[in-house]
Amino acid sequence: MDLIELSEKEIRAENRKSSKGNQLKWLHSDTWYKADYAGYEGLAEYVVSQLLRYSNLESSEFVVYQTEEIRYKRQILKGCSSSNFLSAGNQLLTLERMFQNAFGESLYEMVFRISDVKERLRFLVEMTERMTGKKDTGQYFVKILTVDALFLNEDRHLHNVAMIADSSGSYAYCPIFDNGASLLSDTTLDYPMGGDVYELIGEVQSKTVSIDFDEQLDAAEELYGQVLHFMFGEREIREMLDQEKYYEKNVKDRVFDVLMSQKRKYSYLFA
Repeated sequence: MDLIELSEKEIRAENRKSSKGNQLKWLHSDTWYKADYAGYEGLAEYVVSQLLRYSNLESSEFVVYQTEEIRYKRQILKGCSSSNFLSAGNQLLTLERMFQNAFGESLYEMVFRISDVKERLRFLVEMTERMTGKKDTGQYFVKILTVDALFLNEDRHLHNVAMIADSSGSYAYCPIFDNGASLLSDTTLDYPMGGDVYELIGEVQSKTVSIDFDEQLDAAEELYGQVLHFMFGEREIREMLDQEKYYEKNVKDRVFDVLMSQKRKYSYLFA
């Protein structure tokens, strides 16, 4: 097994905020590395990205992660790696930061002043289009919210939805990335190993325009249509987990149970 050795000088600060805490992150040879912080985030990143290959997303629409073992100082850490998707001169701007720069207010607070979930999402889409000039933002949000619902990503707040800005001021959608808070990965605080998987699934809350995954996904599909579907089953899940070489069997078994439960719940998303 390969072990990547990373140094303190390669650590990169994270401008995007996370409700789950800040992982150690390094940029080494144009590859990003992230160490697990609260559980098995690296495995979650790997699993979600590998299963997105079995969807109708283009390969450019999501970031592919691999699990890693990282040597940092005197520690051996589990985590993941991904290629840097930003070209020279481009920068990542979160929707929250863009809105605060443009209007001097919090987009998240503005969205949640609206009582109706569907109208929250409509407002969010329209403001994003106003700030970026993009015209198909609704479908982009459907894709994000579908991924979050299926894989239980509990950390997609508006500090964690971003656009790519180039030097000319033009914007492009970010590929779907940063899914480490999926699949009950936080075993330190919220979803301890040994807990009943199905009870824990019921405790997970979303953050984009509602605390309920189904509520925000229903709003997105009603406004902008169902645009994402999947083509994986038990065989693909087992093969993908078997190929992973760093995480323990009990962790993989739990991830398998979560995935099969979610696949049953969202069966309409599968071809």
